[in-house]
Amino acid sequence: MKHINIVSQDIDKAKQLSTEMGTLRNSITKGQGNIHGFLGEIITSKFLSSSLNNTYDYDIVHNNLKIDVKTKRVTTPPQEHYECSVAALNTKQACDMYVFTRVLTDMTKGWILGWLNKEDYFKAALFLKKGHIDPSNNWKVLTDCYNLPINMLNDIEELL
Repeated sequence: MKHINIVSQDIDKAKQLSTEMGTLRNSITKGQGNIHGFLGEIITSKFLSSSLNNTYDYDIVHNNLKIDVKTKRVTTPPQEHYECSVAALNTKQACDMYVFTRVLTDMTKGWILGWLNKEDYFKAALFLKKGHIDPSNNWKVLTDCYNLPINMLNDIEELL
């Protein structure tokens, strides 16, 4: 897990990208998480020294791998047992792997949690139905999704 101090230039870029994109159809947060999502992509692309692509299917191309970055907006630093999620609506994205990040709501800090290739993620993840309670943390599921604990991800340093 890699801790990142977020700089103002990255916040400005994330705000610009969020404004350009607008609210996506089926957005769980109705667009409120866009800036944090873009910050996750920005800190990951900078860490990997790769550029953003921002397609529906993936966000970054690194070493010929199409990476989709999944970000959660949070109020506390992550712990190894916290979970990473992929909404069931996003399972058809044409990416090779996922990188998971978390960004504080105040946008001062972020964490690149790790990565997993897409196929392995769905083999290992737990499917949760909207409205059900996640037994690992008593969270009421907002949309059908696949969850996996952070400690099951590969170290982000392996991608360098």
